[in-house]
Amino acid sequence: MKRSVFVLIVAVLAIAVGFVFVNVYAADQTMPSAGQAAPTFTLPSQDGSQISLDSFKGKWVVLYFYPKDMTTGCTIEAHNFQRDLAKYEAANAVIVGVSVDTPDSHKQFCTKEGLTFRLLADPEHKVVDEYGSLGHFGTMTIANRNTFLINPEGKIVKVWTKVDPQHHSEEVLAELAEQKK
Repeated sequence: MKRSVFVLIVAVLAIAVGFVFVNVYAADQTMPSAGQAAPTFTLPSQDGSQISLDSFKGKWVVLYFYPKDMTTGCTIEAHNFQRDLAKYEAANAVIVGVSVDTPDSHKQFCTKEGLTFRLLADPEHKVVDEYGSLGHFGTMTIANRNTFLINPEGKIVKVWTKVDPQHHSEEVLAELAEQKK
């Protein structure tokens, strides 16, 4: 009886410590905000080439973080960005997606879904974390669905969190048009 009570107390303490750790970790994660310089990075794309944020100087950048390749919401969001790609190009903007998936996963996703914009792989979570977008779904580590609009000078001008993938591309295009006025 004493042993089972002891085990129960240890289990409860372990769970409590886990909750505290998760909450402290989430609270420590800071997200860059509008007005700040966008944190620079270099990550591999679906074709294996290294892509740096700095390589897009002079262009608007739609930097969007998404949970996982080939899932319903992520596919909808990617299709909508692809559908509107000519509008982004006409506005001197590029679309760059980032998840914690691998370059090979991105390559399969792009091939299967006909995506032609850059998807960058961050399996070590460095950039996802730097942009305050690291999340968890059950036991999986994912990127939260957040987007950063970065101006041609490299400054963040708008941040969206927990976006609706169905209508997000239209929101970004509207904000891009507003920013260019």
